[in-house]
Amino acid sequence: MIPLIDISLILLIIFMVITPSLVQSQIKVNLPAADSGAKGTDNNVVKVQISARGEFAVDGRKTQYKELEMELTRKMSKSAEKTLLVEADKSVPVEKVVDVLDLAKRLGAGKTGIAVTDREKK
Repeated sequence: MIPLIDISLILLIIFMVITPSLVQSQIKVNLPAADSGAKGTDNNVVKVQISARGEFAVDGRKTQYKELEMELTRKMSKSAEKTLLVEADKSVPVEKVVDVLDLAKRLGAGKTGIAVTDREKK
């Protein structure tokens, strides 16, 4: 008979492996392509996604535009050197992207950036 603690530990390991895939983006974003760009790391990065339909998500969690400042304040306050990465669909007006970048700078983001896909992969 298998001890109950073994089953519990196996379930814990399974949930730890599955959780990152569940936390992935909840909205579909078609990123624009670029010839140049630097690979980023996920250390201290807050990702804001903007879908073609105007939906916003912060680190994979859907939010409304009016709640975006509160959500970013909560995420940015944990570290002074946070980087904000905007993953906007290529059909999103530039004004929305600029609004998010401006908001991040007002909240004290160390660096800001816009995510793109590699043109060669297309």
